[in-house]
Amino acid sequence: MEQILQFFKGFASADIKSAFNRFTLDGMSVWAHISQVVMMLAACGAFLIGFKFLSDNMEKLFGSSLKKLFNKTSDKKFVGVGMGAVSTAVVQSSGVTTVMVIGFVNAGIMSLYQATCVIMGANIGTTITAQIAAWGSSFDIAPIFMSMLFIGAMMDMISKNDKVKSIGLAIAGLGLVFFGLEIMSDAMGIYKEMPAVQDFLKNITNPFLLLIFGIVFTALLQSSSAVTTIIIAMASQGLLIGGGGNAVLYIILGSNIGSTVTALISSIGTSVNARRASLIHLLFNTIGTLLFMIMLLIWSRGVVGSDFFEVTFVKWFDGNPEIQIAMFHTFFNVICTLLFLPFTKGLVFMASKLIPEKEQKEKDPAELVFMDKRFLATPAVAVGQLWKDTFRMADIAMESLSVAFNAFIDRDVEALDTVYEHNETVAKISEKISNYLVRVSAGTTSLKDEKSITALHNNIGDIARIAELADNFTKYTKREVKDNLVFSEGINEKLAEMHGLLHEQYDYAKKIMLDGQRDLIETSDLLEDRIDEMRKGLVAEHIMRLSQGKCRPENNTIFVNLVCNLERIGDHLNFIVHSTDN
Repeated sequence: MEQILQFFKGFASADIKSAFNRFTLDGMSVWAHISQVVMMLAACGAFLIGFKFLSDNMEKLFGSSLKKLFNKTSDKKFVGVGMGAVSTAVVQSSGVTTVMVIGFVNAGIMSLYQATCVIMGANIGTTITAQIAAWGSSFDIAPIFMSMLFIGAMMDMISKNDKVKSIGLAIAGLGLVFFGLEIMSDAMGIYKEMPAVQDFLKNITNPFLLLIFGIVFTALLQSSSAVTTIIIAMASQGLLIGGGGNAVLYIILGSNIGSTVTALISSIGTSVNARRASLIHLLFNTIGTLLFMIMLLIWSRGVVGSDFFEVTFVKWFDGNPEIQIAMFHTFFNVICTLLFLPFTKGLVFMASKLIPEKEQKEKDPAELVFMDKRFLATPAVAVGQLWKDTFRMADIAMESLSVAFNAFIDRDVEALDTVYEHNETVAKISEKISNYLVRVSAGTTSLKDEKSITALHNNIGDIARIAELADNFTKYTKREVKDNLVFSEGINEKLAEMHGLLHEQYDYAKKIMLDGQRDLIETSDLLEDRIDEMRKGLVAEHIMRLSQGKCRPENNTIFVNLVCNLERIGDHLNFIVHSTDN
């Protein structure tokens, strides 16, 4: 009672710290307890920021590789698992990988079967961070990792090279993860000698309560790696939940279910298959968790700090709970993948039954096919998808050109409505791509991605101009029909040849820009020169016919403009081919 009175007297005298110091808890002042809790929270913040630094900059460094990796989707199970594990190891987040996968499924680029294999691999890849933390803590090499914080920061400050700066920030991120982990461990160390804290932790043994805690904690942090690493930090200080045994492992199991929340939220408002992919992630992790939970409940002698089957990794790492936890995390995800991989089609079937197919509305042609908002988390992948949608826009513009050109040759006014529809679609797609490019630029992008974004901005302008030039043809057709204009014999064939060369040039542009066949640039340039020469030749021949009275003067404006428009389309295609040269 006297301590409480002193506590409030301290507040009355505005000496808050003094008030807290007078009030003790388990032999330690309340102010000291508050300081330790604040230190742990601050260290946890540094730890999570380090994760973000590491993830963002690893994505910048290897984003192009990820883009190529996901462009090579395969129906082979182990290839899919490998893709998921590698991509998650790179971006240090299974959540980012699964959200990307849902984006690919939503866009129709990846099948549900392929997505299931990748998601299984992502669960394996997410265990790497906890392994590094456990081994670093156990062998007292954390100071080496922490030194990376300074080294990485210096690399970022000194270097002018974008790639070196990203490497430096990734290294600094890893250093910050271990710095936060070390501070957390030190702050927790004070409590390992306190009987009240030890008794409290020993009494937390309810498996279902621990499982729910793991689910909720992971859902809040949106990272099972972060949760596992924090548990490892506690274990390194002898703060074992449940006092040892299997108790702490129920949190690890819960974290695997909690890690599905990000994907579930991301799937809201997506296609049926995308929602099924997120459900498969939930089913896979939940069924695996329940199987392991039953197993742990049966062998209640415990895993952490005791024997398990007498032959498992726990026996190999006896007396080292942090490594045991990390190994269990990896062991659980690898075994679940091996168990469920043969039943991939079964998981797909189950998800299809739980989320049945509904009658789909006809998709608006102006909707983006390859890009999905979920790719914004990985800018390199987003840029790659926007390239594909840009050339889909170009396909429509070139189709508009063909319809408009053929309508002119055939004197078909009715076909002009199709040109207007195509051009309206091109305008809508252009606006959507531009909006996404702005959003991608607002994120953390590499210099290479920024150059691609600039090129894409220019390209959608060139493609829109092609559609506008196609629209010019509709005016020539109306004038041709209205005034009953007739062109000289053989002219239509030469114009058709020039039109054909443009489509050939466009095919080269797609191969160069989408497939990376840069060796075709010279061939494309020669083709563009040939189109230029054709324009000069056709105009010269036309002037000669006019002077000889073989061509009607009223044809002059339409013919010259039409030929010049065809040549200008070749210029715009050439601009696209060379848009990434600088």
